[in-house]
Amino acid sequence: MHSSRCPNDSRRWPLRRGLAPAVGLVLFLSGCSFLGGRPNTVAPAAKLYDDGERLFFQEKYPQAREQFQWLVERHPESDLAPLGQFLIGETYFREKNFEKAVPEFESFVTIYPSNQIADLGQYRLARSYFDQMPTVERDQKITAQSLVEFQKLIRLYPESRYAPDAIVKIEACRLRLAQKELWIAAFYIRQGKYEAALPRFDAVITTYGRTQAAPEALYQKADTLIRLGRTDEAASLLKRLVDEFPASEWTRRARERQAARGV
Repeated sequence: MHSSRCPNDSRRWPLRRGLAPAVGLVLFLSGCSFLGGRPNTVAPAAKLYDDGERLFFQEKYPQAREQFQWLVERHPESDLAPLGQFLIGETYFREKNFEKAVPEFESFVTIYPSNQIADLGQYRLARSYFDQMPTVERDQKITAQSLVEFQKLIRLYPESRYAPDAIVKIEACRLRLAQKELWIAAFYIRQGKYEAALPRFDAVITTYGRTQAAPEALYQKADTLIRLGRTDEAASLLKRLVDEFPASEWTRRARERQAARGV
């Protein structure tokens, strides 16, 4: 559903293709490339990086990952180690193995929070959760974690080039969480448990009141209150819906209900 490349990825990717200015010089530390594979001796950091980079661009992600892992394990003091740690996660991300990508990106942002591509690492961590977002009827812990990680990106790196896309995805996460509350409320209503549904509507109205789910929550809560005989409260909610969301389809239904029932 979601692309594995960042917005304007060709300009931002911190490798040889479209180097980020802050990281580009690191690639000139070595000028030759060798065959991949597990080294029998401790190869220089630059050689391991070059081998991994070449394999990465050939989309041989498991082999590239092996080189980056050796780089991180054998040369933790190298200036290339942070980039190697990031690229271990990136190989998993490109394979859409998001569960394995998550701990690698977590390690990167934890160990290197001030690195020149730390914002990219945080973005990839959030995306690794986001790209696992489940359908509305399933548990939404992953969606909630994605929201947390995108918010962390905005908080720690407000000037990041990835911030605009993070803001868009924050709203997508919030909408999905709101939709989950509406799904649970609908389940209770089908069971005739109207009182149990009301807190779910309140959660949407209070916590996710700026999402597209808010008008539906107001209407459905009003409908539930009418079923409970609490018509005055229902009338207040329908008025609020009409006043705050005049263009919503749920507002059209509210006006029809007001005219038909006098609420």
